[in-house]
Amino acid sequence: MLNKKSIKDINVAGKTILLRADFNVPLSGHNVTDDTRIRAVLPTLEYLIKHNAKVVMASHLGRPKGEYKPELKLDPVADRLSELLGRPVAKAGRVRGPEVNEMIEKLKEGELLLLENVRFESGEEKNDPELAARLTDKVDLFVNDAFGTAHRAHASTSGVAAHVPAVAGLLMKKEIETLSRCLEDPPRPMVAILGGAKVSDKINVIRRFLELADNLLIGGGMANTFLAAQGYDLKNSFYEKEQLDLARSILEESGSCRCRFALPDDLVATAELKDNSPYEIVKPDRVPDQLMAVDIGPESAARFGRVVSDAGMVVWNGPLGVFETPPFHKGTETVARAVAESRAYSIAGGGDLVAALEALSLSSQFSFISTGGGAALEFWEGKKLPGIEVLEDK
Repeated sequence: MLNKKSIKDINVAGKTILLRADFNVPLSGHNVTDDTRIRAVLPTLEYLIKHNAKVVMASHLGRPKGEYKPELKLDPVADRLSELLGRPVAKAGRVRGPEVNEMIEKLKEGELLLLENVRFESGEEKNDPELAARLTDKVDLFVNDAFGTAHRAHASTSGVAAHVPAVAGLLMKKEIETLSRCLEDPPRPMVAILGGAKVSDKINVIRRFLELADNLLIGGGMANTFLAAQGYDLKNSFYEKEQLDLARSILEESGSCRCRFALPDDLVATAELKDNSPYEIVKPDRVPDQLMAVDIGPESAARFGRVVSDAGMVVWNGPLGVFETPPFHKGTETVARAVAESRAYSIAGGGDLVAALEALSLSSQFSFISTGGGAALEFWEGKKLPGIEVLEDK
């Protein structure tokens, strides 16, 4: 397991800390509509406040691509943070500059300042050394608590560590420890569930779980690609035609490993992807003309549910159907309820899956909800994540 220093391994009292958080939350006007990512950082903030640190927070919001966009300002985040913490959170109008430095210098122990959206700076995503230096000009320590961006080598996630010592926040520490459990002697049987649209997005993690897991269950658009690779005519269904050879090679590999590789053997097919549109339950070799497969069928969902009910650990990334368009959420729901009712230690990651679990009011019944989608996948692949690599070892 990665053994990185955290804020509990150092004395933070009286120090000015740059805390990289992931406050990339959905907004409606000035209101935060889902504060899950904000709440995830509260333990770190409360620890730093209690231990008399001065905290300067940095985060991105959306994809402004280096341009100032008023609708992506972090003012709503500052307001919500203030409500959750029960104390004022000062908000800077910029990411850097003399006025920001002055606000930092005036911070007292236990006080908080939120910088403006770091992606308003063109140098953020380029990991510009000058921006990294300016971000750390008035701070003593960098604390990374943004696991969701740990796979990005940006100025505020890794570049800043060239200028000040860097350690993990409590959320980052928990993510590393929990996701490492999947890779290092996990409880058995271990079941991996992979959904979402594209095989190409998850090829390396598919191969990793073929090595690690006892069962690998595939759904979503990914399953369509594998079924098409087996020769089924899926008519109007989405699948990656350019990835069929890759899918065939994975199917061949799965035949020689101990992991049981499972695809759906019935599908939910519809002519039009809209709420409550008519649908049919069909076998992969009998998808009617003009229809498309948009969810795993009830028999497959029940079969997947039986597999997870006996699991010691379940790792899940990506929904099994077009869950945001009812009734094509039922495959995801059936399997999610089976996971929630099982004895397994369950880990869910990825924005779409987490949104589905939230909509089903099931997220609280999972053992751990990762705040990273792409970061979790790359971690499971065994890649070195820049935002973690720069943290000091114990």
